[in-house]
Amino acid sequence: MNTAALTPVFVRLKLSLLRNGLRQSSGRAAAYIASVVVVLLLAAGELLGLVLLRGQDHAASLTVLLTLVLAIGWTVMPLFFPSGDETLDPTRLVMLPLRPRPLIGALLITSLVGIGPLFSLCLLIGSALATAHGAAAVVVAVIAVPLVLLVAVALARAVAAANIRLLTSRKGRDLAVLSGLVIAVGIQVVNFGIQRLGDAGGLSALTPTADVVRWIPPASAIGAVQSASDGSYGRAVAQLLLAFAALALAVNAWRRSLVKLMTSPDGSTLAAAEPSRKESAGGFSRLLPEGRTGTVMLRSLRYVWRDPKTKAAWVTSLVIGLIVPLFNALQGAGTIYFACFAAGMLGIQMYNQFGQDTSAFWMVAQTISTTRDAYAELRARALALLLITLPYSALVTLATAALLGDWSAFTEALGLSFALLGAMLATGAVASARFPYSIPQDSGYKNVAPGQAGLAWISIFGGMLGAALLCAPVLAVTIWLHVSGQTSWTWLLLPVGAAYGALIAWTGLKLAAPQTSSRLPEILLAVSKG
Repeated sequence: MNTAALTPVFVRLKLSLLRNGLRQSSGRAAAYIASVVVVLLLAAGELLGLVLLRGQDHAASLTVLLTLVLAIGWTVMPLFFPSGDETLDPTRLVMLPLRPRPLIGALLITSLVGIGPLFSLCLLIGSALATAHGAAAVVVAVIAVPLVLLVAVALARAVAAANIRLLTSRKGRDLAVLSGLVIAVGIQVVNFGIQRLGDAGGLSALTPTADVVRWIPPASAIGAVQSASDGSYGRAVAQLLLAFAALALAVNAWRRSLVKLMTSPDGSTLAAAEPSRKESAGGFSRLLPEGRTGTVMLRSLRYVWRDPKTKAAWVTSLVIGLIVPLFNALQGAGTIYFACFAAGMLGIQMYNQFGQDTSAFWMVAQTISTTRDAYAELRARALALLLITLPYSALVTLATAALLGDWSAFTEALGLSFALLGAMLATGAVASARFPYSIPQDSGYKNVAPGQAGLAWISIFGGMLGAALLCAPVLAVTIWLHVSGQTSWTWLLLPVGAAYGALIAWTGLKLAAPQTSSRLPEILLAVSKG
């Protein structure tokens, strides 16, 4: 079967997968429609903005950089969204009598169907319109726009095919949870870059970088449009040839990965799997306390390392807690007190402690018969959290002070971070006992079971407000020392903040323990709905 006969079948298959996925729930359909509307508005806005750049001296510098960023986005997208397009997995087609060449052609054309390609096409058309001047440049643009789109899609397919075994495994699903971090960091980088452009004099600051990027495929195709506008037709041909060569290399790499996937055995075709190795209980666990405390700490840390939802929450908090103070410091608009943001982000992990247990909480409940048992359980979970948060908060505060050069305020900022962390441990323990909710395990990025959103809002935001109020005494002392001119005594805020945080955390655990022991059936019911 050739490509022309196979393509309509694959296009209908992709549309059927989309239609059947939207039929699963009205919420999913509404979310998809809303995302389509947002993407279309963004596409129209970017197209209009690029067209308005037409005639600007340095418009081409921006367009080639945008093209390179677009290609990089397409290349890494399968690593973070492996389930975004079910046709990315070619192993589903192993049993069909298909040859690699027509299969690649059909899949490549099918990949052009969707909102992502439409968004990319609008960006490329806008880039071409902003760059092309003259009939020759228009002819080159007509070739360059589809060429760049094909290279981007081929790169995405090649990366997906080369890593499909990883992406369909548990490690791949763990990798996918980092997508939100990539977006968050990307937004911060873009914001930082825009501010730097404003300080450096606008688009002219991009010219040195753009002079290099215009020879990197597939951005070289848009660079060819500029070359044709300038009358450098030989250079334009060379840049187009670079983009064609990149397309050929991407398709060839995709074909080789596809052939390997279609012909090599996997775990389902092997006669027997190797016997699983039992995990050693030694190593790190020997450093933990004996008895219930060490056991609960180890279990909590294993949740952080193994459970996808818990890992996603932790990694998100770690990264955002770092980039907010550091990026503000790099932009010259920060203060060392932004380092408290790290403690706040990590302290959130104390909320809904029992939700991560899901229905398995019944095994924990079996071990709690007294208030003392409940206190030991909560204390061990708090200690596991402190094992990560204490050194991390100190590290973020140290890095922020180094970037700002504000070493005189280092001790007081660290003391405030410790006080905030202790307050969040206290309110988190109480919220875990009073407002537990279920975390669905098989519903993508949804972190609250249907009907429990109100509990989640009360637990997190109510607890954060309570933690802020509990930190008021330490904050008042800090303000008083500065207002009264007693800045030589601000170093005392480090031990005072640490002691106050420990006292508040201990008080919160003591208050949450009797509520936990008396509400075990209600907690089990609440966390078992996912």
